[in-house]
Amino acid sequence: MNAHEPLSLEELFFFDGKPEALALYERLRAALLSQIGAERIEVKKTQISFYSRRLFAAVSFLPVRRAALRPSAFITLTFGLRYRHDSSRIDAAAEARPNRWTHHVMISRANEIDEELLGWIRESAAAADAR
Repeated sequence: MNAHEPLSLEELFFFDGKPEALALYERLRAALLSQIGAERIEVKKTQISFYSRRLFAAVSFLPVRRAALRPSAFITLTFGLRYRHDSSRIDAAAEARPNRWTHHVMISRANEIDEELLGWIRESAAAADAR
């Protein structure tokens, strides 16, 4: 897939009634596809998954912050690493399996989709392909 490929109807329906979240997703999707790539994007009821050979990132509305700290418009990016990465930007991390940590980052502003975030996704994609 390439970064200029239009969103599918399923992707658009996922964000029905959430135009601010859709704008964040479009920016993240374009950056992810242009800098990392994906063989396919799969839309399910609760998340949009990005795959190379294996799943390496997902976008959802998972509320990983307490309601009082949650922005009105957001997307949650989920990715896996072989270790727990400590950063104030990571809202939650859990060891799903030994040496497989799932990280959640809530994105509420376009400028949060930066090189640091894309680096984590790049690392997640490489780890997923190496399994």
